[in-house]
Amino acid sequence: MKIITSTKYIKKTIFLSLALTSTIISAQDTDKETKPKLSISGTVDAYYRTNLSAPNDENAIIPGSSFANLNGFSLGMANIIASYDGKKTGFVADLVFGPRGEDAVFNSPLYTSIGGSSQIINQLYAYWNITDDIKITLGNFNTFLGYEVISPIANFNYSTSYLFSYGPFSHTGLKIDIVLSDDFSLMLTVMNPTDLTEFNPSSKYAFGAQLGYSNQYLNFLYDAGGFEIDYTGGFDLTEDFFLGINVAYFDNDGNGFAGAVLYPQYITSDNFTLGLRGEFFAQNGNFDAALGTGVIDSSIFTATLTGSYTIENLTIKPEIRLDSASDNAFINADLAPSKNLSSFLLAAIYSF
Repeated sequence: MKIITSTKYIKKTIFLSLALTSTIISAQDTDKETKPKLSISGTVDAYYRTNLSAPNDENAIIPGSSFANLNGFSLGMANIIASYDGKKTGFVADLVFGPRGEDAVFNSPLYTSIGGSSQIINQLYAYWNITDDIKITLGNFNTFLGYEVISPIANFNYSTSYLFSYGPFSHTGLKIDIVLSDDFSLMLTVMNPTDLTEFNPSSKYAFGAQLGYSNQYLNFLYDAGGFEIDYTGGFDLTEDFFLGINVAYFDNDGNGFAGAVLYPQYITSDNFTLGLRGEFFAQNGNFDAALGTGVIDSSIFTATLTGSYTIENLTIKPEIRLDSASDNAFINADLAPSKNLSSFLLAAIYSF
């Protein structure tokens, strides 16, 4: 048997083997870079709440805003978000479980009278990045109106404002996002009527638009239920001081609401931030769902002081809230009618 001992041959063989191995590894790395990846994220939250100026038993009174309205040790929600991001396409499946989640999808499911899996869907949509500047989305997505959102980790205050609580929370439809320049953006959307997030039981549709400039947004919504104009924005006044702003007006044939909210926030350290939400909210006509006074043209002023302490993925939020209405919307500790309500809560939010 002839044995090849040529050094030249051996070197050539080793070189070819290394080149082939390098090519395979490079191809695998490229495949990993371009292959879409499934990611899982979300939050879990719970809290303790008590009234300071009203009963905490069967006569308990709560603010008329959404979420964080259960007394004692209470549950928020488990929010699990699965997203799949490709080079051009992807999807988001945002599921919610618990009291806060049920309140967020209050008008679902419509498809069946006995409930079903639709009651855990917060968002469910697919998207296509046609170009770097144009994106089309189809499905159920959280509203583009307002400053606050459903997710407790994305809001500074744990309780929510009246302006947020009057909604809408989510829409189902088709929207297109367009980057006009480095500073300007435009969003256009056609949707089911407000709050109808599963399907459209009528032949009517809602229309929305958003014009953005340097993180300032002017929003419009029109459907058979009326129209809403909303401004949402914020400014970094210093490195440590931020001011958020939300102003909105809604009208439906003389019935509606208007509100203005300021969100000053001050960073005191790497782990702690202090924030105040000051809100004035007014309603007229039949829009009495939140305040519950039964009086036309009711209004309310709310001041909410919140601390936010973060350690690893856990955020702890102590909060004091004062609600002052124009009419007797509450009762005091003696069960007498009152225009004022004060409360305290302590929330824990874990994000992953």
